[in-house]
Amino acid sequence: MLERIDYADRGTALTGWLARPMGAARGAIVVFPTIANVTPAIERRAEMLRAAGFVALIADFYGETVENFEASRPLADKLRSDVDHYRARLSAAITTLRSHEATAGLKLAAIGYCMGGQAVLEAARAGEDLALVASFHGILSTDRKAEAPIKPRVLVSHGDSDPLAPREQVLAFWEEMDAVQANWHFHAYSGVKHGFTDPGSDARGMAAIAYDASADRQSWAALMGLCDEVFG
Repeated sequence: MLERIDYADRGTALTGWLARPMGAARGAIVVFPTIANVTPAIERRAEMLRAAGFVALIADFYGETVENFEASRPLADKLRSDVDHYRARLSAAITTLRSHEATAGLKLAAIGYCMGGQAVLEAARAGEDLALVASFHGILSTDRKAEAPIKPRVLVSHGDSDPLAPREQVLAFWEEMDAVQANWHFHAYSGVKHGFTDPGSDARGMAAIAYDASADRQSWAALMGLCDEVFG
């Protein structure tokens, strides 16, 4: 069962959802959701992290209910319209998990899906003290490129047929990461589109997104393998 965690960002009330492992925790991970905010697919990832031995907190982007996928776009545009505002919202979730009693003495990481994938990369660019960030079919572009060495190890799992992150964006991201000596892993899956980790993607009827069971399994295995290196 997920525990409700109330937190705030500069006066905006936010609601996180915490998963705790049965035994001793290996580490703590913030889960940044898709543009639609908290969904059953994201809740499932928190449960998977719990089963793998992590304390996991699902972050809240907006502090309000997202009625449907279409309603999420203006909320996301408003949040991301100012880089400092966006990064402060991300930092609020990271700080909340870091200060929780369940994470005392633990290393922190952040993972994210779609917009959440962009979010973890923004957190890394902003200098957040994280051991690892992992982006799944995330947006790779940014309004403020990294200017200082990035602290966390970086894992990007990317569909090569994702029109929201085309190859020119991929190459620009690699160059950005190299320029700040980031320790990055980039896994690209041929023929795979946006949203490949969510079995519900196919039902949305959008040409840009599709579930891919193999890429879903392989990308999660990549995360778990890197977690073994980072967290032991």
